Amino acid sequence: MMGWFKKLLPREDKFFDMFNAHAAVLLKAANELNAMLAGQDIEKHGAEIVRLEEEADHLAAQVLLGVRRSFITPFDRSDIKELIEFMDDAIDVMKKTVKTVKLYEQTSFEPTMKDMGPIIVESARIISLAVPLLSAASANAERLHEMAEHVVKLEDQSDDLHEKGLKELYRRYGKSDPMAFIVGQEIYGELEKVVDKFEDVAKKINAIVIENV
Repeated sequence: MMGWFKKLLPREDKFFDMFNAHAAVLLKAANELNAMLAGQDIEKHGAEIVRLEEEADHLAAQVLLGVRRSFITPFDRSDIKELIEFMDDAIDVMKKTVKTVKLYEQTSFEPTMKDMGPIIVESARIISLAVPLLSAASANAERLHEMAEHVVKLEDQSDDLHEKGLKELYRRYGKSDPMAFIVGQEIYGELEKVVDKFEDVAKKINAIVIENV
């Protein structure tokens, strides 16, 4: 009877399968966002980000359900919950960026906004490589720490671009077209938040490694 019951419960490795799947979706969404910022069929790439966000939401829900159902988890339940929530936050902000772009009917983007696209992609790429290593966190501790530090540095670069972009935006539109400044400011803010969320994921990964080494 107990053997049959255990078969209904998520296996420990299923958590890693779901983390990996979610990280892969994040990377796809980041690439779509980068393409959108480059002005390549904004409507198409925006719609794909919305679709991917729904896919990510489903995976996040499965992880949270697994936490409630499982007697044994690969690491602390609160860490599992926070990791998947931080990952999901990143794609949620990507979707919010798309909604902002659609709301204000943006058809082009500032050069510095475009420069933030590759940073978002690189942050997502590093996370997509780091997450699978958590299945052997102790053995991969040094590599995971390096990856987390890389994402933190990318966030610093994003901060610099955000500040630079706002200054350029103000010089161009601050007095002549306040609405254009407000819209640009909002988009810059959303792009910066995407990288902030990836930094949250990286710091959570680092914390999990420290707790499990």
